[in-house]
Amino acid sequence: MKRLFLIAALLVALPAVLAAQTPQPTPSNKEYRAHGYAFAAPGAYSDYPVTTLHFGAGGEGLLYKGLGVGGEIGYVAPARSLGDGFGILSVDGQYHFLKASKSGKVVPFVTGGYSLFFRSDSLNAVNFGAGVNYWFKERTGLRFEFRDHVPPQTPDFHVLGFRVGITFR
Repeated sequence: MKRLFLIAALLVALPAVLAAQTPQPTPSNKEYRAHGYAFAAPGAYSDYPVTTLHFGAGGEGLLYKGLGVGGEIGYVAPARSLGDGFGILSVDGQYHFLKASKSGKVVPFVTGGYSLFFRSDSLNAVNFGAGVNYWFKERTGLRFEFRDHVPPQTPDFHVLGFRVGITFR
């Protein structure tokens, strides 16, 4: 469990670690290469008629133009029994469409990578998604994203969520 918390701390610190990489332009012409985010996501499990809640935080850093890497940690559970959930740790590759808007305030992205479901045991999974960051201030924005986690061992089981969160740089 200590190893898991160490990994989570490293993922949250990811934006600061990647700050020396390729810049992300902003309306004020300052350069930002990384950002963090926190989210809440209503969702569902594909096999069960139950509403879920997924909470988490992560960070992303740009390596070359819009190409980047990121990581996050979260917790997902049925909305009516939050104690029956499990943790999700993800490491992802992504592409941010930096020139999608002239103002630089709207930045759509796609993402995908590896996820680990954990509780008393663990299960490997893949994830993919798409979303948009809307930077309403230079260093603060809103994040909207759809994400799907799928364990290859049980491809009919999906952890689906529509994320709403805050992003900061």
